[in-house]
Amino acid sequence: MASSAHKQHQLIPNLYGGATSAPPPTPSTHPNNLLSTSDAADALSRLLHRLPPNLSLPTRRSSSSAAATCPPSLSLSSQTPNDILSSVSQLGFAQLTDHSVPSELANSAESEALALFDLSRDQKESFFPMNWPLGYEGGGGDDNDEDDGGDGLAESFRLDSSCSTESSELALASLREFTRALEKLGLNIIDGLTKALGFENPVGNDPTRFWSVMWVSECPSGTRPGMSGGFYPFIVGLQYQIRCQKYSLLSDSGWVSVLPHVDSILVTVGDIAQVWSNGKLKKVRGRAITTVGDENVSRCITMSLLITLPTESRVAPLLGSSNKDQKEEDEEEGEGRVFNTFDFEDYAWRVYHERLHFKDPLDRYRVT
Repeated sequence: MASSAHKQHQLIPNLYGGATSAPPPTPSTHPNNLLSTSDAADALSRLLHRLPPNLSLPTRRSSSSAAATCPPSLSLSSQTPNDILSSVSQLGFAQLTDHSVPSELANSAESEALALFDLSRDQKESFFPMNWPLGYEGGGGDDNDEDDGGDGLAESFRLDSSCSTESSELALASLREFTRALEKLGLNIIDGLTKALGFENPVGNDPTRFWSVMWVSECPSGTRPGMSGGFYPFIVGLQYQIRCQKYSLLSDSGWVSVLPHVDSILVTVGDIAQVWSNGKLKKVRGRAITTVGDENVSRCITMSLLITLPTESRVAPLLGSSNKDQKEEDEEEGEGRVFNTFDFEDYAWRVYHERLHFKDPLDRYRVT
């Protein structure tokens, strides 16, 4: 299991010397060491030029009061694959306004999901045993994060497409129907994107070639964007907009705040889709997180359907060559590739547990 390979902790060296080291001289006692304004500017310039060109610096997080943008609209019934591509390619997200998921089903699924958080801790852990990435996870981090008890991590349930449990008392019929309805829409979007990009759809409707996770997460007061649970790689993600509320997204350009229309479905393009497209698609890292809820709603949760891959998968750009022999030759030589091939399970484990917010986890796989 990949978990055993990733639970090793590295010791951080003491970069600042021993406790008895003398403090550095102060400017008041060493006037000759003062730099002129020009010298300081030159020194800063030299330092910046020595930084690696691919260094990822933190971007300002969007606050809950930031102005939200309305995502571009996407309609599966009236748009061609090229229209679907243009709707999501530049931003990595869009809102699906024409779909077959009834609002009554979404509300019923939310009611069933809310009831899960009312279970006792023992029931949650018994009915939803941890079988990573599925299962129940309580707030405050996991067994490897003893020091993160107050880091704002939220309670979450991660369910398969059948929303199966270890209890005969929890049917979750509405949540299961809701999950499968979103899954069907997500597969149609993947099909449209791959056709527009000229690739052969690598998943199709074959359930052995893709995997779906319904991620139900609580939104406690004070939860920081991106800290309501770990990230997990996905192809596309879908969230039904039950009521008027903002979401915070970590896109390739930084944190953005979006406000989809009520009864629309927020569609996000994930990291796996970006690799498949050889960098042509923009992406959203992790799930969309609620930042402002309805004042009339006392409790807030998110229900995110992630269409992803089986853990044993390999991830590589799909170069779209129609000639099979040429395609295999291109793959061997890496011709025109932006990303190298990598193991999905290893990548998923690292992304989830390291919870990288500012550095793009795909950077290590980029062709240099």
